[in-house]
Amino acid sequence: MSSSNSNRGLSYKTILKSTAVAGVAVVLLSSGLPARVTGAFAEPVRIEAPQMTGFAPIVKAVSPAVVSVRVESRVQQVSDDASGFNFDFGPGFDQLPDNSPLKRFFKQFGGPDGQGPGKQQGQKKPGDKGPLRPVAQGSGFFISEDGYIVTNNHVVNDGSAYVVVMNDGTELPAKLVGTDPRTDLAVLKVEAKDRKFTYVKWADDAKANVGDWVVAVGNPFGLGGTVTAGIISAMGRDINSGPYDDFIQIDAAVNRGNSGGPTFNLNGEVVGINTAIFSPSGGSIGIAFDIPASTAQTVVSELIKSGKIDRGWLGVQIQPVSKDIAESLGLAQAQGALVIQPQEDSPGLKAGIKKGDVVTAVNGEPVKDARDLAKRIGGMRPGTKADITIWRDGKSQTLQLTVGTLPPEQKMAAKDDKSQQDQGEQKQTSLESLGITVGPSDDGKGVQILSVDPNSAAADAGIKQGDRIAAVNNKDVSSGKDIASQLDAAKKEGRSKALFQVETDNGSRFVALPTDKG
Repeated sequence: MSSSNSNRGLSYKTILKSTAVAGVAVVLLSSGLPARVTGAFAEPVRIEAPQMTGFAPIVKAVSPAVVSVRVESRVQQVSDDASGFNFDFGPGFDQLPDNSPLKRFFKQFGGPDGQGPGKQQGQKKPGDKGPLRPVAQGSGFFISEDGYIVTNNHVVNDGSAYVVVMNDGTELPAKLVGTDPRTDLAVLKVEAKDRKFTYVKWADDAKANVGDWVVAVGNPFGLGGTVTAGIISAMGRDINSGPYDDFIQIDAAVNRGNSGGPTFNLNGEVVGINTAIFSPSGGSIGIAFDIPASTAQTVVSELIKSGKIDRGWLGVQIQPVSKDIAESLGLAQAQGALVIQPQEDSPGLKAGIKKGDVVTAVNGEPVKDARDLAKRIGGMRPGTKADITIWRDGKSQTLQLTVGTLPPEQKMAAKDDKSQQDQGEQKQTSLESLGITVGPSDDGKGVQILSVDPNSAAADAGIKQGDRIAAVNNKDVSSGKDIASQLDAAKKEGRSKALFQVETDNGSRFVALPTDKG
């Protein structure tokens, strides 16, 4: 984490349970006395562990390729022109001794004697840039002999200039080649004539396993080259930092300033890039998260080539498919991505994708969940033709579309316009099977939830008073009668769950609720 940025953390609670099971085998003889027998057990696990000689050879080889990244930014100086502030310092300030801290302050920023940068160098003009000041520190590493350096986007995103400090203390200016905020990666370039840099290569993280030894090298707290060791403690972690989360979790000590630094396997290859830690205290507690080498390699190559990342875009807001939602839709398995809302003018909407559809496959390959769909589409080049398989109205169908380009800033999907209802015909309705009471919404769109039984299925699903039900089983509803009708229709189809689209101040989502009390 860069020293200027707060650590991004999570709140996890892990419960480890250990269960011991003892078995006794007895045989009752004709005399009625038990006789002890010896059970046949499989051989216990035994591994011939390799002899560890330490990490020194790895560290010695890779350290010249790891750098500290110092980020500098423009700091505006105090202006003493007519547009600035005028201070009345009063008498006596010209008598201050030269070594007075207050006098030094005046010399730097200007004071009652008229001395200071503003008047010695002429009046400061509006728009003048201030001096460069260090604002952050992080880590990075060379991936080529001609000076390309990989680090984190959150290390460099506030910078105006960059300096890399090598392990021998050499300081070199660097320029920013490109950034990708969505994967938190950035590339810098050092220009040095007649010099070839020691660099490292990417590991095949598909061959990495939980329990493998790893070594993290970086610049924690600005201390300079620091080495820590640990193991890979988990793979494929989603820490809710974005749609492309697929982190490698390690237990090597990683702290602020390690951001952008590499994690090596025992072959001296980069298996991941230190990016985030779980830290209730602000320091390392042995849970850190790395961007996998496979993800970084693809993004970095594109940044070097074009300075930016053009990702594929489907343009639909999605959520995971739970078991209850799968039941409500008639899906055999809780897989795929449920479409909450297609965005206006998006490739998905143009191809015919509707809210309530479940995307089950892309080009014939099954979609595991919403995150899997986001990664697949994001990994496609804009303009690519794709077959999108969806589940709608109890059957599967395939749509053809052209993948779009992900906009720089996505906007929330616009809500579908619904015709205004005659609110005079709507009445407060109690839906006892769900444990909710509903009534007309303020704008005539959907049905407002007036009360929720705290012991009901609706409460268990997170539905609250003030939420709005927009649709049931992908059919728009405008009254409690409409909801009851859709529940009856689901029961006739043999489904124990119905799919509700619930809208809150934070957006829209789908939940599955029972069609009957039983």
